[in-house]
Amino acid sequence: MILSLDMDSEVPIYQQIRDRVVEAIASGQLVEGSPLASTRQLAVDLGINFHTVNKAYDLLRREGLLRVNRKSGALVQRDARSGPPEPGFTAEWETRLRTLLAEAVVHGTGDPAVLDSCRSVLDSFASAAPPSRRADPGTEQGDAAS
Repeated sequence: MILSLDMDSEVPIYQQIRDRVVEAIASGQLVEGSPLASTRQLAVDLGINFHTVNKAYDLLRREGLLRVNRKSGALVQRDARSGPPEPGFTAEWETRLRTLLAEAVVHGTGDPAVLDSCRSVLDSFASAAPPSRRADPGTEQGDAAS
């Protein structure tokens, strides 16, 4: 997995690391059991403080996405095939989604553009989702053919 970070971004580096790992899991680049570089090695590779990587890994651990062990290192704990989300995940996710959608509304992005963007991003992760979780294009609401 190659991490692409923007050192000039307003988004903290630890958050960018977390986000790229989540995206790699969602796209199927990383699957349950995949090892990640050690915090020290990734810090060296990126030229950043290892505490920054440690903060990202700890966040991923608390979110239930990584297992961190002194002997085995950091391993992906769940992926798209891991079953239903942990209790409380959906409510927290919907809270974050509400804020993202509010930002779109505030900036004048209308429903069609927001929904098209959501579909495009979701479709980019579709190959990693198990078949039972993929949407059937013929049954989607708002389908142009209906």
